[in-house]
Amino acid sequence: MSETETPLPTPEQARDSADCPLSQAARERARAVSGPFPASRRVYIQGSRADIRVAAREIAQAPTQTPDGARENLPLRVYDTGGPYTDPDAELEPARGIQAVRAPWLAERGAGAPTQLGYARAGIVTPEMEYVALREGLAPAYVRDEVARGRAVIPANVHHPEAEPMAIGRNLKVKVNANIGNSPLSSGIPEELEKLINAVRWGADTVMDLSTGEAIHETRAWLLRNSPVPLGTVPIYQALEKAGAPEDLTWELFRETLIEQAEQGVDYFTIHAGVRHEHVPLARERLTGIVSRGGSIMAKWCQHHQAESFLYEHFDEICEILARYDIAISLGDGLRPGCVADASDAAQLGELRTLGELTERAWARDVQVFIEGPGHVPMDQIEANMRLQSEACLEAPFYTLGPIVTDIAPGYDHITSAIGAAQIGWHGTAMLCYVTPKEHLGLPNADDVRTGIVTYKAAAHAADIAKGHPGARERDDALSRARYEFRWEDHFNLSLDPERARAYHDETLPREAHKEAAFCSMCGPRHCAMAISQEL
Repeated sequence: MSETETPLPTPEQARDSADCPLSQAARERARAVSGPFPASRRVYIQGSRADIRVAAREIAQAPTQTPDGARENLPLRVYDTGGPYTDPDAELEPARGIQAVRAPWLAERGAGAPTQLGYARAGIVTPEMEYVALREGLAPAYVRDEVARGRAVIPANVHHPEAEPMAIGRNLKVKVNANIGNSPLSSGIPEELEKLINAVRWGADTVMDLSTGEAIHETRAWLLRNSPVPLGTVPIYQALEKAGAPEDLTWELFRETLIEQAEQGVDYFTIHAGVRHEHVPLARERLTGIVSRGGSIMAKWCQHHQAESFLYEHFDEICEILARYDIAISLGDGLRPGCVADASDAAQLGELRTLGELTERAWARDVQVFIEGPGHVPMDQIEANMRLQSEACLEAPFYTLGPIVTDIAPGYDHITSAIGAAQIGWHGTAMLCYVTPKEHLGLPNADDVRTGIVTYKAAAHAADIAKGHPGARERDDALSRARYEFRWEDHFNLSLDPERARAYHDETLPREAHKEAAFCSMCGPRHCAMAISQEL
């Protein structure tokens, strides 16, 4: 932004102003992508104190008709990340933001309180830990112990009270992150807010704002005030916008940007402190070089100055800032492979060893840590990558982009990556970074976000089933019973995307009477295996 341009207002400034960057049409579009799911209602799990109320979604089911009469099917309760965007009673107004659910807990602690890791190490169960435990169906003490060991993190900046507590850990439900953000070529605040709402409504557990275009600060402010899930960033992107070129970056400029974003409420930072000067030559023989934006920026800085990375040199100071706000650090994989040919090479593994060292340095300052993992890995190397990370980084949670298992399907990389994501989730990865159909091709829009999230929720859920997570298969069994009994509405409503399931069915059998039919258009009335099976 030039010195002559007027910055856009933040939500706080826009509340009592007509200068809101969200036009009426944009506000209506944001509301249109939210809303309750069919046959669902919001319910609350009550905690040990009145202000710990964990939201969940309860899906009603129709009774089963049997020769002996109707048999009741109980409602199914599912984990819900949507905040007000799946609540039929919510009144949405972006300029006001959403409810600050953590505000009472933060007020009680006051300034200078320990981080979640500090509390856990002291044997204290915080309201955030209890909230997580109720969401996951676990004992609060178990969550506390996982956080204390560094095997789970609760990203929760003290300046983001709107975020409903969640945890990332290998012994918890596999989580999904959605990347959004503008670029110098596309998108603005209304579009990014629409992406945020789409992401959390369809199940994103966290969101990363990777904006590199205009109004980065203002865009992030609008997202934070309206996000019920933790929000992460890559601070070096904004620092680069200020500097103009990678070689002009300085520690002082990066530190200023870090504090700016911390004050706004960012819950976790991706910081590529593991890309060291000695690692840069290792990437020169690669087929696709360095594909991480943050990694390439730091590699260029190291090469230009012939010096060690200022992120590595000042890492302890970075941790002191993060501890002040209780911000988690996502140690970025700046040398991740960008094609299957480069997977598991010396550059990737050299950085991984450094990330293990940085993990211990962060833990020494009570900073919560998780580790980012590779983007392109063939299937035969997935389990080994998970094992190497766990050993090198002392079981700190792993967070992977995919991995994409083949490079030949642009336009379908949400599928090629979900294949790898389900497998690495099964082997222990704690959070999966979604990939949309636009990967490698362009900036995703709101519908691409929806497709990426639903695809990755399926991958994460498949991993939970494979790991034997308690209760993971309940939804599968409920949907399967509905399908076998031709309860079509329940079949749709129990699915990850009820709207699309219903639309596909209704393309060929649109009448309401067809919702009572014991067949679909694939088999027709005489060849349905399930109908024949029931006759048997």
